[in-house]
Amino acid sequence: MEEPAKKTLTGEAPQQHDWLGLIPIVAGLYWLTAGDGGFGWLLCSLVPGSLLLAAGVSLLLWPGEPKITYYMSLGAVLGALLTIPALFAGVWLALGGLIASVAGFLAAGRIALKYSPLADGAPRPPAEAKVYAKVALDEALIGYFVALAKIPSGDKAAIMCDEAHRLEEVLKAGGWLADPASFHRVPPAPDDARLQAARWGQQSFQWLRFNSGFVPHPELPGSTLWASHQRNRDCHARVLRHASPGRPWLLCIHGYRMGLDFMDLRLFTPGLLYHKLGLNLVMPVLPLHGARRLGRQSGDYFLDGDLLDLLHAETQALWDLRRTIAWIRAQEPDARIGVLGYSLGGYNTALLAAHEPGLEFAIAGIPVADFASTLWGHVPPPHRAYFAAQGLDRALYETLLKVVSPLACAPQLTPERLHIFAGSADRVVPPEQPLKLSRHWQRPITWYPGGHLTFYGESSVRYCIEGAISGAGWSATR
Repeated sequence: MEEPAKKTLTGEAPQQHDWLGLIPIVAGLYWLTAGDGGFGWLLCSLVPGSLLLAAGVSLLLWPGEPKITYYMSLGAVLGALLTIPALFAGVWLALGGLIASVAGFLAAGRIALKYSPLADGAPRPPAEAKVYAKVALDEALIGYFVALAKIPSGDKAAIMCDEAHRLEEVLKAGGWLADPASFHRVPPAPDDARLQAARWGQQSFQWLRFNSGFVPHPELPGSTLWASHQRNRDCHARVLRHASPGRPWLLCIHGYRMGLDFMDLRLFTPGLLYHKLGLNLVMPVLPLHGARRLGRQSGDYFLDGDLLDLLHAETQALWDLRRTIAWIRAQEPDARIGVLGYSLGGYNTALLAAHEPGLEFAIAGIPVADFASTLWGHVPPPHRAYFAAQGLDRALYETLLKVVSPLACAPQLTPERLHIFAGSADRVVPPEQPLKLSRHWQRPITWYPGGHLTFYGESSVRYCIEGAISGAGWSATR
């Protein structure tokens, strides 16, 4: 029996050639040919022009391949940014480059929606220019992530595949696949916690630091190497605490490649959560992020590099988050604690809700629910084919990540204390991801008509967050 055809977000029928590809072709040709051949214009035009032209031609020949719109959007964003230095080559030249980039940007968003399947249970996003722009911004972010991803190749790929099979054997022998909760140990409160005054812009806060104390199960492949990461051994968190006692605590968990002051303090809006609602805030830095990073960028090796590292990263993330909660309870045994996380933070919010008792609510914003399916789709086809030939396919990867999956254990909270919001046009975390968590939690999703990077300021998102806070009886803290 044939599978039923999946509806697309726009509801349009497929085409053999997508003539929208002419837009990035024209935009790319403008960037590459409009200048006078000077070195300055060449520096500004080469990358965006090449990406737009290549993406447009690819769209004409192979419509529907998702990486096309990733790089089309990325090229358009780079073009828009490079119009500033391009002004030195001529105002009208730069203005033409900006117009070409904006046209390619909107076309990328329109095309991405056109070929995206409509998840059963998610609303269809509006077909309008501002939604196309939001989608294209997500596509550019994915293009950035994919372009810089470190994918194991050569001998490293072979070693990773061998270790995947050893890891499966260890997880089975330990009984952890049958009982994922038993894989995780309960951390004690830190005895070396120290606070230091800090400031970012106009916002003062305290910088909390203590030893993580996390030690991977020694029999797991890669445990020795993971434990050797010196910078990752300390936990870091920003703390905004009121002088008056008894205020509720909100644990705020950041997204992928965040963990930096200018990102986290803007994302979690102290003006609303700390000043207006009167909550104490704790913003932990996830493993391998911010001050704990190993690579040049925050988050390197968390979701890229060796696929098996994600198990260690998430195991430590859960440990560190629970240890941070233990630090709060060591000072205030009766502390009221809720959790709010976005994207990767939404995943960790859901994971924490599955293992940490005593939370008053959990808000999973734009959450990933199943990393195996998300990451596997971004692995290049030659790598996927090689991994599968060595026995490491998506099914095995799902099995290996079961012990750190929020879908593997029932939540510790009652359903009315669980909350989810998501974007109907999200391309970074497509709607099927929060829908998986929704089915597991048996809770509806608060949808907004936008993408991954544009939830900030959506009225429905604020309604979801404030509803969770007031539902826990925290409204008296205003």
